[in-house]
Amino acid sequence: MQVYRGLPILTNQPSTPTRLVGVWELDHEASVAEYAALAHEAVNDILARDRTPIVVGGTGLYFRAALADLDVPPPPRSGARARGGELYDRLGAEAAHAALAERDAAAAAAVHPNDRRRVVRALELAEAGASLRPEHDRLWTAETRRPTLVVGLDVPRDELNRRIESRTRAMFRHGVADEARAALDRGVSSTAAKVIGLNEAADLPEQEAIAAIALRTRQYAAYQRKWMRRIPGLVSVRGDRPPRETALEVLDLPGRRQPLSAPRAR
Repeated sequence: MQVYRGLPILTNQPSTPTRLVGVWELDHEASVAEYAALAHEAVNDILARDRTPIVVGGTGLYFRAALADLDVPPPPRSGARARGGELYDRLGAEAAHAALAERDAAAAAAVHPNDRRRVVRALELAEAGASLRPEHDRLWTAETRRPTLVVGLDVPRDELNRRIESRTRAMFRHGVADEARAALDRGVSSTAAKVIGLNEAADLPEQEAIAAIALRTRQYAAYQRKWMRRIPGLVSVRGDRPPRETALEVLDLPGRRQPLSAPRAR
């Protein structure tokens, strides 16, 4: 969500210049395909300057999209999601699922008819010539576009929860409620609307909002930890130390684990 401008407090945007932070307006509908193209361009540009790109996540899918050539679907056609939702509501679950099976049998086999969100998403992708279940899924392979060292920062759950609570309270001290209200007044896309805490910060009394946002963030962190454990070849590093100690260990890893770049041709 740091790709969006207008929510620097809520999305914890870095204060130092960072690629692909604040590149889209809040009314922009984000897609993994669009982000992947921007990320690959940024990585190529940094490598062309003889520097080492550091890709930081973040959402697991977008992190992988920056590193690998995933079979990501193209951006949806205008109105495709609304048409899929209308078809589902008009025909009913079973008939809409049957219509999906005619267009994309593999996707239909992977989705229950009563799962409206996924059936509609599969119909949307089918209209764009893509599939919810692509033939070649590179999401959980070790394949990357460039030789890459993948590091995961492991923070004990109690410390992680303490940091989440502390950061949530700090956001309100720095004016996140006004930031969220201003963003909603301007209008946000369906993807930007998924920013954790956007509606809570804008609508709830402060203490209720803090509790709700911290809970949602803890739940998301638990999901991220499960996601991280599935990344092939990931090297785990303790993240509950002073940042400099962690950074020095990460910098030492390439020499002991694997090269960060392929040998240059002579």
